[in-house]
Amino acid sequence: MDLTVTTLEGKDAGKISLSDAIFGLEPRQDLIQRIVRWQLAKKQQGGHKTLSRSEIARTGAKMFKQKGTGRARHHAASAPQFRGGGRAHGPVLRSHAHDLPKKVRALGLRHALSAKFAASEIIVVDSLSASDPKTKALAGSLSKLGLVNALFIGGAEVDKNFSLAAANIPNVDVLPIQGINVYDILRRGKLVLSKDAIAALEERFK
Repeated sequence: MDLTVTTLEGKDAGKISLSDAIFGLEPRQDLIQRIVRWQLAKKQQGGHKTLSRSEIARTGAKMFKQKGTGRARHHAASAPQFRGGGRAHGPVLRSHAHDLPKKVRALGLRHALSAKFAASEIIVVDSLSASDPKTKALAGSLSKLGLVNALFIGGAEVDKNFSLAAANIPNVDVLPIQGINVYDILRRGKLVLSKDAIAALEERFK
């Protein structure tokens, strides 16, 4: 599959051949959903917690004697039924992450890339670089290309000037090829890949 390569200024820079094994699959929505669910579960904090009965800083002395008062039998005031007592069955520190085989994650990334290609939402640029870290200049170039909501994937290292210039542009993310993932691909409208990113993907999945 051939795709036209462009520059950030909108000029034609030739063509590039894309691998059918990466960009030409029939997208499986169920597989992509599994990857997104795995990513979001891994990101979820799980840091909410309440104090249990054993963690309440109150006296452990018996509230009153066991017999003879006509009242129900109680021990410490840290019991959940008392004001200021511990929380019964409250949330505790936990991890929401779950396992997903590495081969499934790799296949899910290929299906996400194929889904973007099928929707004609992939743009290939010759390089992601900027002479100056000027947000206004980069925003003007992106508006000419019609990129108002996009994910940019560079090579092993993203050009510092380009990264700084894109940092303040809304709905624009910039990642090195090592950070490419299904969730970020799907949450942005366009996927912009550099030629270095294409080469790295083909090397990764060959």
